[in-house]
Amino acid sequence: MSEATRFPAHWRMPLVSLVLLLLAILALHAHTLMGMVSIWSRSDTYAHGFVVPLISLWLIWRIRHSLAALQPRPSWVACVVLFGAAGLWLAGDLVAVNAATQLALVMLLVLAVPAVLGWQLAWAMAFPLGFLFFAVPIGDFMMPQFMEWTADFTVLALRLSGVPVYREGLQFIIPSGAWSVVEACSGIRYMIASVTVGCLFAYLSYKSLTKRLIFVGVAILVPLVANWMRAYMIVMLGHLSGNELATGVDHLIYGWVFFGVVILAMLFVGARWADAPEPSAKPLGAVDMARLAAAQPRWSTAIAALVALVIVASPHVLERLLALGANTSPVVLNVPAAQAPWQNTTPPSDWVPAFRFPAATAHSGYSGPTGQAVGLHLSYYRQQDYERKLVSSLNMLVTSQDDGWVQVAGGSASTELAGQPLAVAAATLRQKSTVLAGNAVRLRAWRLYWVHGRFTASDVQAKLQGALSRLTGQGDDGAIVVFYTPLDANLPEAEARSAADDVLQNFVRIHGTTLEAALKQTRESP
Repeated sequence: MSEATRFPAHWRMPLVSLVLLLLAILALHAHTLMGMVSIWSRSDTYAHGFVVPLISLWLIWRIRHSLAALQPRPSWVACVVLFGAAGLWLAGDLVAVNAATQLALVMLLVLAVPAVLGWQLAWAMAFPLGFLFFAVPIGDFMMPQFMEWTADFTVLALRLSGVPVYREGLQFIIPSGAWSVVEACSGIRYMIASVTVGCLFAYLSYKSLTKRLIFVGVAILVPLVANWMRAYMIVMLGHLSGNELATGVDHLIYGWVFFGVVILAMLFVGARWADAPEPSAKPLGAVDMARLAAAQPRWSTAIAALVALVIVASPHVLERLLALGANTSPVVLNVPAAQAPWQNTTPPSDWVPAFRFPAATAHSGYSGPTGQAVGLHLSYYRQQDYERKLVSSLNMLVTSQDDGWVQVAGGSASTELAGQPLAVAAATLRQKSTVLAGNAVRLRAWRLYWVHGRFTASDVQAKLQGALSRLTGQGDDGAIVVFYTPLDANLPEAEARSAADDVLQNFVRIHGTTLEAALKQTRESP
């Protein structure tokens, strides 16, 4: 075997130890891995996840001769950091947060490198290892803001073009028809694709950190503005063509064609300032390989890999122990009875929140002393998993596919529940059937969570309280609570919302203690 093709002796044990550790991590987290693959396969936004690991391996292969000249030395500090990543995976798995567990899995894979090979080698592979994080399907949390920006720009551009626009939330109407900004119009998929390609291009094309950062900044800005222009042009094409062009699936096709042209132009311009490639490192000679092999501590990398494996496996053992005391009995949901001067009646609307896979639900109505109408919806969760969970981006008051209702405003409100001040998430809903009619049915809805015996409107607080509940052996029971009341069609919008908030506030103050007792009774029932 020639010197150029000989495998360095000082890399044999470290590489075997690292590969076995990586395979063990993937096996222990097979459910998390399959969850990532499932998202890659069904989502155009994250389909690039299939090629990210291959690109990372190729990037490492490109610098293999430089890596061969370095001495693998395990880092015990990296093992400590690995313990933190394992803790993040446990916390995410306890409350079924895909983003947390999948991010933690990639962190475990990346941190395994310095744990077994040392920081010097990990730093030499910094970009290939960091590129792996693009495989994590995360970014949907930015979608609401992106949709709002898209709607803002589109409406502004239409008005500047002389087209009159009536806007309500993410819905707007022009003389030729009605349009709405939905998830596919947010531009998040363009942004993620552009940043992924932009980072790879900057790494391969530039040596200067300044050039790389500038190009990545451009890769962030270009798809954002391009998506705004795409949305405006689609609406204008539909408007000018009498809704013959850029409607239905056509506008998605036009969007991808437009985005492809923009990205190609961005790469073409960026290539003009590309730096000359650095000369490749030469393979090690026999003398150098012998010297490095002699200096290699025996079995140190294998011991480090074993310690790392114990750290990675420990959360799984703890999770099995916590599951022993979980309540698995069917849910018998208790509904709070009306408290004077309120009375039980039928719900004031046929609207039902779009909460997925609860263990039990209840929908009840209440009538106040002066005819106020309030609805109360409860969705109760027990034995949660990644599909059936309390806090989820898929649990919404109204989905964009809903044929009957649309959310036209959001925000928050303050109230007092069970003697404690509380901020709740507020929204205004409208029936779709009468878009411009003054008597369109509208609802004011308040949403909050009950978890670990506490009320909160914060997704983050609900997740933290859910994790704390499981860690303290109290199970994973929780509920989504929604209060709602119709808006007075005879009042201006702002006054109607304020009056509705007053009605809900009065109802919550009176029924808060009863509601809390009913939920606790549900949790404690065998």
